[in-house]
Amino acid sequence: MFERAVAILIKEFKQIFRDPRMKTIIFVTPLIQIMLFGYSANKDITYVPMAIYDKDNTVESRDLLRKFTSSKYFVPQRYIFDDQEQNYVLNKGLASTVIRIDRGFGRNLNAGKQADIQMSYDGTDSNTAMIVMGYANTIISSYQEELLKNKAQAAGLINTVSSIDLRDRAWFNGNLISRNYYLPGVIAIIVTMMSLLLSAMAIVKEKEIGTMEQLTVSPLRPLELIVGKLLPFAAIALIQVTLVTALGVVWFHIPLRGNLFFLLFSTCIYLFTTLGIGLFISTISSTQQEANMSVFLFYMPTMLLSGFAYPISNMPQVIQWFTFINPMRYFMVIIRSIFLKGVGIEVLWPQLLPLLVIGIVVITLSSLRFRKRLN
Repeated sequence: MFERAVAILIKEFKQIFRDPRMKTIIFVTPLIQIMLFGYSANKDITYVPMAIYDKDNTVESRDLLRKFTSSKYFVPQRYIFDDQEQNYVLNKGLASTVIRIDRGFGRNLNAGKQADIQMSYDGTDSNTAMIVMGYANTIISSYQEELLKNKAQAAGLINTVSSIDLRDRAWFNGNLISRNYYLPGVIAIIVTMMSLLLSAMAIVKEKEIGTMEQLTVSPLRPLELIVGKLLPFAAIALIQVTLVTALGVVWFHIPLRGNLFFLLFSTCIYLFTTLGIGLFISTISSTQQEANMSVFLFYMPTMLLSGFAYPISNMPQVIQWFTFINPMRYFMVIIRSIFLKGVGIEVLWPQLLPLLVIGIVVITLSSLRFRKRLN
């Protein structure tokens, strides 16, 4: 049994490496993907283009504007001088936010009255707008605190002014770099897509070129054929994980605080599900095009419900229940925890256990269906 499975395994490797396009897909495409995601999957918002509409033009208004322009968050792109131009700037996308300071701002501040300013945002991207609003509120709060201290100092009351000094600390991702959070998830996405495509397409390819019938009449047992077919793709997936991880750590300086071997071990468990699903797709598909469409039909909801881009806790309760049968949900937590937290099986076993159960069930059912089709 072992010798026949090894013979199929060697045949698969020869077929894979004989095709230059397949070698490109396996080894070059994941590296291109990690490079593209590494530079594009970044939610750190800095240097927001800002338009300035200062109708007051006093020392106080210029001091406030200097607070904005001297930070790394806002860059003055345009100075405007009437209300119509303010609307024009936002409509044309010439700036993401407009700060408007009406007349009387400085006079009201000096008189101890309420001084109003207006911040207009491009709310097309609501997430970005909320973050920019947070930046603006922080700057204004800092400016207001300085005003209070200056007035208290001028009145000789500086010792009576209380203040709170907040010292915050972020664990695991000290500088709050979003790339450190997203790139480990990209590895999970690459492994999922490549293992699904390779396992589903390779078996369907045997059907299209007519060699599947030769395999069925050979002395090969169904289990030997399954093992010989899937093991090469599992090995390729592990090589891809190693290459992409090395590129992420060396090029993008993503911290890998956990054990690399534990990462590969967890990937092996996850491959039970992806290879099993690829095997199932191969049994219901007659052509490579049909298998390709089926892979994408499965992949898209799997990725969206994995927590890669959108927190699962923000999803409706019914959708959250569906995520418990999504293997990528568990693998996403595992791979991010290994990279950023450096934890091991003693912490991640609640994620590994359901992932293992789902993997065993999927690979078993898919193998039984595949054996039934062969028989």
